[in-house]
Order: sequence, then structure tokens, then C-alpha cells
Amino acid sequence: MAPKTLGFKHVFFIVPARDGRCVPEKIRELEELKVPYIIVCGERMDLRNVVYREARGKWDAINFGSQFLPKEANVVVLNDVDTRIHNFEHALSHLSGDADLVYCRVSVARGPQVKFYRIADSIRKRFHIFASGELMLFKRSVFKRLLPIPPCIAEDSYLLFKALELGYRAHFCTKTYVTTERTANAIEEEAYKARTTAGIYQALTYTKPPPWIRTFYKLLPVATLLLVLAGEEGRAWARGIRRALSITLKRHYPTKF
Repeated sequence: MAPKTLGFKHVFFIVPARDGRCVPEKIRELEELKVPYIIVCGERMDLRNVVYREARGKWDAINFGSQFLPKEANVVVLNDVDTRIHNFEHALSHLSGDADLVYCRVSVARGPQVKFYRIADSIRKRFHIFASGELMLFKRSVFKRLLPIPPCIAEDSYLLFKALELGYRAHFCTKTYVTTERTANAIEEEAYKARTTAGIYQALTYTKPPPWIRTFYKLLPVATLLLVLAGEEGRAWARGIRRALSITLKRHYPTKF
């Protein structure tokens, strides 16, 4: 499928999908945007631009999908299959300026993640403490230097940290955002936080980002004492972080989310 121009860049989407859920909806969305794409799916589906790859983790799906990059594409976009994109052109515009990669805001309508992103995004406007892989954009030359992604369940933060290590510039875009569904209660949130935080510590073992990022995560256990003040959600975050620290100390990292 030949790339089409969106704004002033030739883009190519790589969409990891654990199974066939949400794939037809994502195809409709991307075709409405008139962008070229490949969906790397862990379930065999007879659909255009969908290729089968055993579900080993998003890191593997992205590595595998990178072989389909057309030579004309100069922007690579990673997008989760269970999201809906809003104001895409705005994120794209940052790559014509100082940014080498852009990660975008995540919007959820309900559940503990509403409060979590309200807190986290206020920090990420100034400090790149973690990425949101739901929608990330890269200059092609930058993306290729970051590959292959090692087995890591926080492949998005790995890409961010590795890019910062190599001296590239990142931008957190709030005007472009994706809508999705995440955890619905404190029990789900605790498990989710354990996986995502363990993944970030895993990403730190593979990268050498600026020292302040490592300092932030060294101090994170102390922050759990304050999180209890954030109510039921805060207590779930604290428990999840403690579980992540246990995983980190044991070095028994999962490779598939």
C-alpha cells in the first residue's frame, strides 16, 4: 500500500494487536485517516494489511512490523489497537520542529486511571518520566536507531529512555490524544500498576537515560508513603509499585503484557 501524505509528512503506522479484538475498528479508523499501516496480530485474520505474528509481546510485534516500513515513510507511528486517535495532525507537526519523537496524552472516561493521568501528565509536561505507547511518533532515522527493542513489557518507555540516552529530543503532546478503556477498580489498577512499573524498571536495565530519571525511580518507593493520601486509588498505586519493586529485585521480568 503506497504511503499517502498527511499534512507534510509521509507516515506509516505499526499497530500491535494481541488478538483480533478491535482490529476491524482500527482498520476503519486508519483508512479514514488515509494513512498506510500494518497491523501485527497474534491471531490469524484474513484482512488487508494484517499480518500474523505469534503474540510474544508488543516489543516483538514492533520489531517484526518494522520490516514493512516503505522507503517513502519518514515518520513511524506506533498505535495501540484499542484506542481512538484525536487531532493527529498536531502531534505530527512537532516533528517539523525540535522534537525527534512525540508521545501523546491518554484519555480515559472512568476508573482509577482518570486520577492517575491527571497527576502523571502534570509531571510529564516538564519531565519525561515515562512514555505512553498508545500513540508515539518518531522520525524514521530515530526509530531505526532504537531497534531492535529487547524483551521488555514497557517497550514505550524503553524507546523514550533509549532516545534520550542517544541525545534525541522528546515531546509530550497533550493536544493530540487517544481515548481508550483501562482499569475499572482498585484491584485491576493495582495489578496494572505492578506490571507497568516493573516494565519501566526493566527498561532502565537496558538504557542509560539522564541521571535524574534514575533518581526519580530510586525515590519512587518513598513516594508510596504519600500515595496513600490519594484515597483508594493511591493505595492501589502504592501496592502495585511495591509489587513491581519485588519483581525488580527478583529479576523475574515478564516479556508479555
